[in-house]
Amino acid sequence: MKKLDGKTAIVTGGGRDIGKAISLKLAKLGANIVVNYYGDQDAAEKTVAEITKADGKAILFRGDMTKQDDVLRMIALAKETYGPAIDLLVNVAGGIVARKTLEEMDEDFFSAVVRLNLNSAFLTCKHATPLMSAGASIVNLASQAGRDGGGPGASAYATGKGALMTFTRAMAKELGPKGIRVNAVCPGMIATTFHDTFSKDEVRKNVAAATPLKREGQAEEVADLVVYLGSDEASFINGACIDINGGLLFS
Repeated sequence: MKKLDGKTAIVTGGGRDIGKAISLKLAKLGANIVVNYYGDQDAAEKTVAEITKADGKAILFRGDMTKQDDVLRMIALAKETYGPAIDLLVNVAGGIVARKTLEEMDEDFFSAVVRLNLNSAFLTCKHATPLMSAGASIVNLASQAGRDGGGPGASAYATGKGALMTFTRAMAKELGPKGIRVNAVCPGMIATTFHDTFSKDEVRKNVAAATPLKREGQAEEVADLVVYLGSDEASFINGACIDINGGLLFS
């Protein structure tokens, strides 16, 4: 018997990169997975196919996690497919959208980026927690940017991730008495399409060189931490925002 047999996990942004690695690891441990995606359908379909090919259980849901109706439909699908309990919610959905300085940004852009990284987690937590009971867990994907303000042109993203860390602590206090734990992970430079798109090769090499471990992290390493925080092995960890950056930044 696998340690997550019969458990239901929702992974927003679960179709690629870190989200994919989390979905695969949870499924390997026996969890029933709802893989949410919004933009990259091909990657999400491949993730679900990889899970089912390995005799895991996963369903796909396309939805914008900043829209309440989409979140409600996702929760309903999870309930209809796997039953009334949600045991783990992993909020990966988010992003930088574009690098823009204060001068380049307008109010709509700033609000949209913050909403993508913060409001998405608010909505999923609000509507998933009624189906969660003692022993359930929420893990939010924050960022090193939430601690250090991010790189050039990432102020909106960093603000959203910093607020997500504060939201994590607040929810840990609010939901802890119900036996529901809420934690966050704060990745540094991880080798993903995020950095392929938004970070220059020279910057990535410089960051890796400045990191005590002298390399970028891997999505699977972040997934290992998320799976641990979502498991019973982390039963007394609540309200933590845990860095995973190879020692580049200490909280």
